[in-house]
Amino acid sequence: MSSRNRLDFVRFSLGQGVLKFGQFTVKSGRVSPYFFNAGLFDSGKSVGELAQFYAQALVDSGVEFDMLFGPAYKGISLATATSIALANHPGLNGRDVPFSFNRKEAKDHGEGGVLVGAPLQGKVVIIDDVITAGTSVRESVDIIRKAGATPAAVLIALDRMERAGPDEALSAHSAVQDVSQTYGIPVVSIASLNDIMQLLDEDAGFAEHKDAVAAYRTKYGV
Repeated sequence: MSSRNRLDFVRFSLGQGVLKFGQFTVKSGRVSPYFFNAGLFDSGKSVGELAQFYAQALVDSGVEFDMLFGPAYKGISLATATSIALANHPGLNGRDVPFSFNRKEAKDHGEGGVLVGAPLQGKVVIIDDVITAGTSVRESVDIIRKAGATPAAVLIALDRMERAGPDEALSAHSAVQDVSQTYGIPVVSIASLNDIMQLLDEDAGFAEHKDAVAAYRTKYGV
């Protein structure tokens, strides 16, 4: 995805209130100078635009894929919307990309099972919002492989480029790097902390947050 498209996504996220600057205590207990909550893409228009960014990032990545898989719950709407965006993407010449998602609990009536949508087959891209602990990816990889298909990549909205663990024992790699190394597949992101930093460099309107984000990156970044 081109640098300009990545910056467009950062600005879009700011405009939707999905990306905010300030002081936020995140799940790890760290106080972060920025916060990204993809759950706030919560309208037809915003999710439609988000899906176009996902589709463009996937096409630009060059990853070969046959279908999408969205892990419950956030991945369900993301996979659905992105498949629509891919069907309308000029670079795919009208290709119709199937998608599938899982239930949190197996259905015990009707067709049963944990999967909804197209049968898992071929090269499958897992689509989610962010990667924190990698739990969702591990579960998705297991489901895909169990079905006889091949995980091809993970597609996320934002790579925080952040090391895990307590301050005195930080991991050597970020969660994204760990996922890529563990499963041997690329992790494609629409944007990353690099792009947030670039916006802070270019836009005087956000200059007051630049030092705090830079210090956080120096401490926790990869």
